[in-house]
Amino acid sequence: MPGYRKLGRTGDQRKALLRNQVTELLWHGKIKTTAARAKEVRSIAEKLITLAVNDFDKSIKVTKEMNNEKGQTVTREVVNDLPAKLNARRKMMEYLYNYQEVKGKDESKEDYKDRTKEINYPLIEKMFDEYGPKYRERNENQNSGGGYTRTLKLGPRRGDGAEEVIIELV
Repeated sequence: MPGYRKLGRTGDQRKALLRNQVTELLWHGKIKTTAARAKEVRSIAEKLITLAVNDFDKSIKVTKEMNNEKGQTVTREVVNDLPAKLNARRKMMEYLYNYQEVKGKDESKEDYKDRTKEINYPLIEKMFDEYGPKYRERNENQNSGGGYTRTLKLGPRRGDGAEEVIIELV
């Protein structure tokens, strides 16, 4: 008996479905799905959030000299990841889909480009900048680890009767 649910799909379909749902959960904060899928999504999402909690602060500031478009030497401060954070970042990038920031309704193209110029992987940055500090503080206050998601039952789905739930980040 395998240690995971097959969800009535082949391996590649199941992997794509779970990757998509985990990515949606981490990007939007909550999703509506079936109970069986939510249990699998919860397991994967908790592991990825734990990576962010453990390694979000492992970076170092470095001063680099670079040449700009005009050929002038410019000194710039750059934030580099330490090996542990780089490993965590690569594990997240391997699993999660790359979502791009959405352009605001009143935002011009130039403003959008300026805002998103430095961010290559917005979801990964959100994990390290938002979820990591938030959940580490929560873990220290409650003296616990994990428990980053909550499942709310909605009842059976009309049509096939599958138990529907909302899974959300706490």
